[in-house]
Amino acid sequence: MRPWELIDSAAVPDEGKDLRLYRRGEEFSIKAGYSELMNSRVHGSEDALAELACQRIANRPQARVLIGGLGMGFTLAAALQQLGPNAEIIVAELVPAVVAWNRGPLSSLAGHPLDDARVTVHEGDVAQLIRSQRAAYDAILLDVDNGPEGLTCKENDSLYSPAGLGAASAALRPGGVFGVWSISPDQAFTKRLRRSGFTVEEIRVRARGSHGGGRHMIWLGVN
Repeated sequence: MRPWELIDSAAVPDEGKDLRLYRRGEEFSIKAGYSELMNSRVHGSEDALAELACQRIANRPQARVLIGGLGMGFTLAAALQQLGPNAEIIVAELVPAVVAWNRGPLSSLAGHPLDDARVTVHEGDVAQLIRSQRAAYDAILLDVDNGPEGLTCKENDSLYSPAGLGAASAALRPGGVFGVWSISPDQAFTKRLRRSGFTVEEIRVRARGSHGGGRHMIWLGVN
């Protein structure tokens, strides 16, 4: 089998850690340390995060969605497929190099979603956008790190704290959807969501979608 080729690396702000982009033929991988954060062949659950959440707001004529974490663009692409021509999607990505990768070597994987006129990119912390807004979004989708326990950036933990969940609820419009992706279940997080006033649905989805793979967790909370 062809070996992995290192394409680029980038520091995670304020963390002293690196993200590394690898390629092996037509396959791409992003790693932090020894952990693979994402792989271009395994994105069924990232697709499902956007599909399940955006289906619930698709009838809103000017839906406004905030996505935390660009990744390889698959969550963004799936959201665009669900939403109408007047929708607006803001993607917050903490690592500028990830945006550059999605405009460069990764751009074709998800069909060039950053070229869609409905998309705005914010290079910065999604938590800051959430805290600064009130009743601004119809959906907030977090595909940040490996779930409610931060791996690459410990600051991500604040997104899933009671204060962070309260800020997310306040940033959503009435009946808005808060969607969270995780590599595994977390009952403590489910309880925090409910205590924050969300009606919670837990959904297990396949990592490779219809092609199977391991099961990942998606939480959908409606405020």
